[in-house]
Amino acid sequence: MASKRRNNVHRKSPTPPPPAFRRYTNLAAAIHLLQSRKITLLNPARWDDANDAYFMGEYKRLAGAETVLAICFAETVETYHHWRVFSHGADGVCIEFDKARLLDSFEGQPGVLKDKVVYRKIATLKKRRTIEADELPFLKRKPYEPECEYRVIYVDKTISMEAKDFDIDLSWIRRITLSPWMSDVLKESVKKTLRGIDCDCRRLSVSRSTLVGNDEWKSLTAKAAQLG
Repeated sequence: MASKRRNNVHRKSPTPPPPAFRRYTNLAAAIHLLQSRKITLLNPARWDDANDAYFMGEYKRLAGAETVLAICFAETVETYHHWRVFSHGADGVCIEFDKARLLDSFEGQPGVLKDKVVYRKIATLKKRRTIEADELPFLKRKPYEPECEYRVIYVDKTISMEAKDFDIDLSWIRRITLSPWMSDVLKESVKKTLRGIDCDCRRLSVSRSTLVGNDEWKSLTAKAAQLG
């Protein structure tokens, strides 16, 4: 028994992977990012979620800004929701970044705000007398909480623009995951194309998500006993 206890004392827990950001987008945006080595913040007025777009628009008005741009990341593992909502279709792509390095690149950049999204119930906010204008870009309704969203915002009070690029290093990309709805016939050509964009892309980890068609998961039915 003493020997077993000594062995347990020296046993180390697995080291968790460093925090990551997942950017769900499409193939065209991924190619642009790899070719230009830039990440692009866009006008949230075109977001599908009308609640989000309205909050960002109100923040722009209250801040007296000519420009408010944004980019969103997920701080959680892939889910069906993320793929279906943000990268639906065969050309969907998830780019996984090293969180610390990406955030460091925004430090000291004029006009940049960044923070986790806070999820609140309507009833909770109705009880508050006021909401600070600076909260608006990072507020979202409680039902969206599983998205685990993080936002980077760019604000300019004098110049109107629809997009703004920020330089990145391709070494910050941990992996690129292709849509689970991409055909097997296409995935190898797409992987080859992405790795061929730049010499620094050659070692990129590129694979297709198996979220909606996982052979290992399907094989578990062999453990089920015959009915009747």
